[in-house]
Amino acid sequence: MTIQVGDKIPQATMKVMGEKGPQDMTTDDLFAGKKVVLFALPGAFTPTCSAAHLPGYVANADKIKAKGVDSVVCLSVNDAFVMSAWGADKNAEELIMLADGNGDFTSAVGLEMDGSAFGLGKRSQRYAMIAEDGVVTALNVEAPGAFEVSAADAIMALL
Repeated sequence: MTIQVGDKIPQATMKVMGEKGPQDMTTDDLFAGKKVVLFALPGAFTPTCSAAHLPGYVANADKIKAKGVDSVVCLSVNDAFVMSAWGADKNAEELIMLADGNGDFTSAVGLEMDGSAFGLGKRSQRYAMIAEDGVVTALNVEAPGAFEVSAADAIMALL
């Protein structure tokens, strides 16, 4: 079942790149006591994700945080090495580049997609959410192939 507005974020452990390599980051680490914008996308270095989705949040990170957001998080079903390299390539220092390598979080929120036809395997749908203290307050899930409601501008309008 897909997560809905008003639902609590499920428990999951993902990875971020630390000084000594990949390190665990739990949903409690990310969401407890914080206002968070999390956007998810099918894959690092893929066309729409690299040309539009991630750059929109990079360009607007300061404006988003100025609206009371503690963290802006980019999530993909990729490993921490890839997410770190992609973040460095796109100047995403203000964002948390979160690796859901096994798709545990993506599956727990019910927003997985099958990209096998494109050689991608199981991935995340494209979406964005706002959560406050671990509860979803807004959720915008894109239709397949679309990029509108999860863009930085669309989420900023909700803040």
